[in-house]
Amino acid sequence: MIPVTVIRHHKERRSKCSLQPLVGRVGFSFLTSGNDLCFDTTGYILLVMDAPVLSARDQVGNGLLILDATWRRLAELEPCVGGKPLRRSLPRGVCSAYPRVSKIYHDPPGGLASVEALYVAMRILGSDDPSVLDGYHWKDEFLSQLKDY
Repeated sequence: MIPVTVIRHHKERRSKCSLQPLVGRVGFSFLTSGNDLCFDTTGYILLVMDAPVLSARDQVGNGLLILDATWRRLAELEPCVGGKPLRRSLPRGVCSAYPRVSKIYHDPPGGLASVEALYVAMRILGSDDPSVLDGYHWKDEFLSQLKDY
């Protein structure tokens, strides 16, 4: 299994966090932004938008890094990213099953719930483990529309 580190925005509501069911699970580490956190991401794959697409050929190194925040707060996590991670994006055809309803903020096209992005990345890297979606309300809908990645 690929080790996963999550840097969570300190204002992220855990009750709404799609990754919360993974807290305490072996292979998952959670850090919270704030208090001048600067995590050395060298050797990690960092999922971001507008980067080369992740493939099975990418080196896993130290593991996978997920920045967990609402889209409007995501940029606030950049100061927590020290070092030089391998920045990768997910294939454009992956769609979220999460029903977005905000009339105030616009989510980017192709934006996924954090747990959806995590699952797709793990699957691409050869660690297909649908159990990471077990606590996700839209698991079945997401898996049913997921293409072969």
